[in-house]
Amino acid sequence: MLAEVPNAVIVVNAGAPVLLPWLEQATTVLWAWFPGQEAGHALADILAGVVEPAGRLPWTLPARTDDVPVPHAVPIDGVVEYREGVHVGYRAWERSGATPAAPFGHGLGWTRWEYTLGEARVTDAGVEVDVVVRNTGARAGREVVQVYVEAPASDHDRPVRWLGGHAAATVAPGDEASVTVRIPRRVLETWDVRQDAWVLPEGEYRLHTGRSVRDIRGVVCVPLGATP
Repeated sequence: MLAEVPNAVIVVNAGAPVLLPWLEQATTVLWAWFPGQEAGHALADILAGVVEPAGRLPWTLPARTDDVPVPHAVPIDGVVEYREGVHVGYRAWERSGATPAAPFGHGLGWTRWEYTLGEARVTDAGVEVDVVVRNTGARAGREVVQVYVEAPASDHDRPVRWLGGHAAATVAPGDEASVTVRIPRRVLETWDVRQDAWVLPEGEYRLHTGRSVRDIRGVVCVPLGATP
């Protein structure tokens, strides 16, 4: 089909990841999820450019079945055993390093964006990261700025990186907006079974800012101290 209609807009009506072996050949793919009884009107507005499809993937879209961290969940003697620990979902992809068809947090719209990182501030509530996003396209758009945390090495089992926080801005073409992404302290902490308490491992934390977990536009480092 793509060979005959290379500019076709393909609508995927699915609520979970599926394999799309033709994805690289497609010009435009719209993920419709489960849109309900107003699906026709919603799709018409998006395809006609009345509104922007500004959603982001809440999971990783695999390129190959063999790359999926948990390919099936088959009960054994009535029990489904989950062995991922803290490396669940997109975190397992970051640990394996496998290349997905589309990463966690991915999403496009009708325009393009430039990022400029500002400062990161440590507060009593956690960390705040300032980011300026500029709409360099010809259409207004909504951008979701995402910050992923990479913790220093410690004796705690931690993901390679995980979503710390996000913030959105709607910007006219040619304009820019400043957003502040707040990362709550609890998101940075880990449970210490020996102390029976939440603790903040001491060291330098790397905060990756971008459009998805794999589309990083800049990194800022902040030193954080351990809890008393």
